[in-house]
Amino acid sequence: MLHFAVFILVAFIIVKLSAFGWRFSAGFSLVSSEQNKELSEKLKFHVHTLAHEIGDRSMFKYEKLLAAEKYIAKDLASFGYEVEFHEYTISDKVARNIIAYKQGTQKPDEIIIVGAHYDSCFNPGANDNASGIAVLLELARCISDSQISRTIKFIAFVNEEPPFFKTEKMGSRVYARDAKAKGENIKGVVILETIGYYSNKLYSQRYPPFFGPFYPNRGNFICVASDFHSRNLLKGLVSNFKKGTQFPIESITTFGFVPGVDFSDHWSFWQEGYPAVMITDTSFYRSSNYHGRSDTYEKLNYGSMAEITRGLCVAVGELIQ
Repeated sequence: MLHFAVFILVAFIIVKLSAFGWRFSAGFSLVSSEQNKELSEKLKFHVHTLAHEIGDRSMFKYEKLLAAEKYIAKDLASFGYEVEFHEYTISDKVARNIIAYKQGTQKPDEIIIVGAHYDSCFNPGANDNASGIAVLLELARCISDSQISRTIKFIAFVNEEPPFFKTEKMGSRVYARDAKAKGENIKGVVILETIGYYSNKLYSQRYPPFFGPFYPNRGNFICVASDFHSRNLLKGLVSNFKKGTQFPIESITTFGFVPGVDFSDHWSFWQEGYPAVMITDTSFYRSSNYHGRSDTYEKLNYGSMAEITRGLCVAVGELIQ
């Protein structure tokens, strides 16, 4: 019995230790520039508008959800995109995915999607997920004047958060299912989820058990996550991201049952066999503000978000070429 108790204790300690990063990387210092400062201010403006001027936005705060929808659609249209709504009904209320698209010139039937959800979980939702929407909007601005081969769709998804999460009423689930039924040729989906929280402090990053020994100790990087079917999409994104910025980036290709790996709209596209990845700051593995009233705009690092936007502009630009 004593030996068994010691074994259990040792196993418990190993599991706990393996949930912290073991790779001691150096802190990352942002390079200040007028271009990054301007982009940082734009990102901050989007997050502040969604999280604080509008606030908690969901089917249960329907007027605020509509206000967020109006803000996002107006901004996307101002960049010259065609904007349309993908609608469905929940309890006599219309839920809308917001779609801004630009048709490719050489391969218009091949589609790249960049998406982020715009609802929140009974809280301000600054990082989750006004940060993702902010980056989506600035990516749309970045690519708006580009000549593109493939069709690009920027989609703000509704109803990612509970109680709709991983149900048939989740906005991205409805969209992905309809896209499959229509035979849409979606070549890749890039989902932006909780993009804004970073720390150079030691032991600021946690992981699912047994992943820690392979990843950094500091929470100062962006992560790209995929299933095995989407690994080529992940590899291309990471490689091209590095052409646009020196910001630290990590990646993981693993099974969907690993806690957190499928916790966003990319899951919906996996269900239909489309390649999809999530780009994230790792959410609750790094920030204690997840799904809390403390998820407010001043907690986010807009300089880091600007660097990530720059890197993604290059990476997504390569995808649509």
